[in-house]
Amino acid sequence: MTSAVVFAYHNVGVRCLAVLLAHGVKISLVVSHTDNPDENIWFDSVAKLAKEHDIPVITPDDPNLPETINRISALKPDFLFSFYYRNMLKADILNIPKLGALNMHGSLLPKYRGRVPVNWAIIKGETETGSTLHYMTEKPDNGAIVDQQAIPILPNDTAMEVFHKVTCAAEIALNRCLPDLIRGTAKSTQQDLSKGAYFSGRRAEDGKIDWFNDATTIHNLIRAVAPPYPGAYTTLSGKPMRILRSMVVPQQNAQHTVPFFYCVGEKCFAECGNGSVLRILDFEIDGEPQNAASFIAQFGATPQSLGS
Repeated sequence: MTSAVVFAYHNVGVRCLAVLLAHGVKISLVVSHTDNPDENIWFDSVAKLAKEHDIPVITPDDPNLPETINRISALKPDFLFSFYYRNMLKADILNIPKLGALNMHGSLLPKYRGRVPVNWAIIKGETETGSTLHYMTEKPDNGAIVDQQAIPILPNDTAMEVFHKVTCAAEIALNRCLPDLIRGTAKSTQQDLSKGAYFSGRRAEDGKIDWFNDATTIHNLIRAVAPPYPGAYTTLSGKPMRILRSMVVPQQNAQHTVPFFYCVGEKCFAECGNGSVLRILDFEIDGEPQNAASFIAQFGATPQSLGS
């Protein structure tokens, strides 16, 4: 029976662990994370799934310390898999499995190597992304590709909607190539790293809107950081404001040379750079959800200035 040690977290970790179990892979150990009480835990639990299947779970702060390395070495796994595990694994761990260490990454490598690839793909206006299973090296996301599955990014998809599709893509790719991996017949292709780049992690403050950008650029930021992520933020006449959902309005020209927000009837709009207009579908002011009626009741029909 093929055996594996699995490093996993998040929805991709849950679905890919389920694929391994469905194919009869013996999971000797799952290495995961302890949920951070300060984080919005909107995703499924790898530890819960492992417990249901009587698989031991550990959550070391640093998996590269001798205690974890020695435990994995003693298990003599055929494979090591990493499914949205957040810590980097060093050579002492990657060299343990007999048949290789593989990672599932949330982009179509070599594009969007590094952190939060789904969010970056949306920010950059991509119309396609996906999941890639590749061999791991100490340098992240640069090993040979075993399989990948593409999914579309629609113009108004939020990061969570795309992430759910990427999770399905990960499940499809792993389910397709796993029999060949187990048989030892899986083929791999080296990445052409010149066709992609590394991206860093993102912070809540990176969601600040520059209203002098065009409406499409702003729309891509809004949907890339929409809940459950922190959301895009700005100020409206000096008050804190979060923009949670938007839609680009085609063939409309802004009436002002500086950014303004206003509501007409049941619809709200933001005038952006280059004369472009964004329809605002969901927003908050001072932490309170708003709509066109509540906004007009508070501010009237006069356009209000956006940003600092």
